[in-house]
Amino acid sequence: MPGTGSSLAALLAAALAAGAADGGDAMPAPMALPMTAGPARVNLSEVVDPAFRDAVLAVVRKPTLSTRGVSDEVLCTPAVYDWLLDHPDRAALAWKRLKVPVVDISDRGGGRFAWSDPDGSELVWQTVGRFPDGRVWYATGKAKASAAAPMVPVKAVVVLFHPGKAHGDGTATLRPAVQAYLQTDSRAANLVLRLMGSAAPRLAEQGCEQLLFFFAGVARYCQAHPDKSDDLLAPPRK
Repeated sequence: MPGTGSSLAALLAAALAAGAADGGDAMPAPMALPMTAGPARVNLSEVVDPAFRDAVLAVVRKPTLSTRGVSDEVLCTPAVYDWLLDHPDRAALAWKRLKVPVVDISDRGGGRFAWSDPDGSELVWQTVGRFPDGRVWYATGKAKASAAAPMVPVKAVVVLFHPGKAHGDGTATLRPAVQAYLQTDSRAANLVLRLMGSAAPRLAEQGCEQLLFFFAGVARYCQAHPDKSDDLLAPPRK
């Protein structure tokens, strides 16, 4: 069960293959994956921090690949779910305490988080916008589709929605969904087309699903085992 960083990496790897599809230097048209359900539209110009607005809109308006994913409903305490979104490093630690192998996520401070792998891939992301029942993540870095593939610069925008139905006991049933936009250099992506091929769309969709489950799984566990949640979410032990 990968963490946020590797889920984004799966999406980005798919973007590399999608970008290779045009066979030239021009950025290809966005690849949209059809879904039966998905996030409602959000005006990013209004919700994204002005310091990141131009960068976010540049990715959203001309992505190499765009995809969306939905999650099963999550019964939990909304405050716990929101806290996990704000602390992906602690969500990763929670999975490890549950004996589930995940990647390391480091807190860079100032709301910035990072993931890297032994091949040199690295992603740094942060929340750059909030709206009722959702938020916007912006990520930058470099990624490889495989150990033998070239390193390419990447950018991503992930819009996470979690509308819910509140219950009288302080819990709610959330319906998480994401819309992801990915952008990379298509010339470099041509080199990895043979590695990815037609697997790109499904890989991108799986990345969205993994990203949602990364947070939803911990929130569900805390709801089902309230006596263990404090220890599960506690800071790293020195």
